[in-house]
Amino acid sequence: MNKRDELIVGKAKTVYTTDDPDKMIMHFRNDTSAFDGEKIEQLDRKGMVNNRFNAFIMQKLEEAGVPTHFESILNDQESLVKRLKMLPIECVVRNIASGSLVRRLGVEDGLELNPPTFEFFLKNDDLHDPMINDYHIISFKWGTQEDIDAMKDLTFKVNDVLKKLFLDAGMLLVDYKLEFGHFKGKLYLGDEFSPDGCRLWDAETRKKLDKDRFRQGLGGVVEAYEEVAHRLGVELP
Repeated sequence: MNKRDELIVGKAKTVYTTDDPDKMIMHFRNDTSAFDGEKIEQLDRKGMVNNRFNAFIMQKLEEAGVPTHFESILNDQESLVKRLKMLPIECVVRNIASGSLVRRLGVEDGLELNPPTFEFFLKNDDLHDPMINDYHIISFKWGTQEDIDAMKDLTFKVNDVLKKLFLDAGMLLVDYKLEFGHFKGKLYLGDEFSPDGCRLWDAETRKKLDKDRFRQGLGGVVEAYEEVAHRLGVELP
């Protein structure tokens, strides 16, 4: 599989076309950003850790019946994926109140949510990813009712699988975001699942093991990501 043209340059990943029009190469860079790109740093090993972490999670989800775009790892920082037509929507599930939910609603940080909350956000950096609802998605033709129902069902299925996976490894899955896209008429989970896009706390101490360490200047970002990976049994070089 030959890498061709640069297709998308995101905050922490670059996506390339290949000689197969149905496949892309996703390159995980060492860039780490927060606050819509206002804070950016290079962290050694981060791209490698996230690439291998993402591959592990995607394979677990596939085994549980969640269709994903992941195909295979190519090297330390690159994976082969299906080329999806992405929906401009982020799906966010929160099992514990933290971050923007606390700021918006004034609820207690660390409050366990039963049932978990589900929110849609428009993927638009210029608008700071505003929260949207089902009606917006349909009215502005960002997706169909069928897409909405499938995204909700799959996102909660992911929650059932990953909450247990992380808890068995002594961690709490606080919240996370997912993105979806179409491939040959079917909806697939796209983008990535890594500590960049979720909150993970130690189950006993509630020590932060995710990108909040970077956002809040706590240090030890990659070390925390590696700790999560080792607890789950992800093989890292």
